[in-house]
Amino acid sequence: MEFKKDNTFFTGRLKSVNYALKGAIKLITTEHSVMVQFSLGIIMVIVGIFFQITATEWLFQTLAIGLVMSVEGLNTAIEKIADFIHPDYHERIGFIKDIAAGAVFFAAITAIIIGLIIYMPKIV
Repeated sequence: MEFKKDNTFFTGRLKSVNYALKGAIKLITTEHSVMVQFSLGIIMVIVGIFFQITATEWLFQTLAIGLVMSVEGLNTAIEKIADFIHPDYHERIGFIKDIAAGAVFFAAITAIIIGLIIYMPKIV
């Protein structure tokens, strides 16, 4: 099957959005780490509604959830590419995967700190 680029602006953008949506659905439905992060994001939205957080707090919380989900998606893509290139264990591939996982760790820690700043005053 030959790839044919759609050069029209509107239909080309619609196709891009369609591919992105398919990718997001695949990510949420097939990757356990993303399922966990997505579930935590939903829980935090419910908690935000319960505590009636401000618009500014919503902005930070939404940004934190988006950050973690985005970095988790990039980590998954890096892992899939690495596994495709070198299916057997390789020290350098393991190093690359560890770095990608470290990026998720930084995003998750940032999200936790944002959550603590928003919710600790409401809970204490």
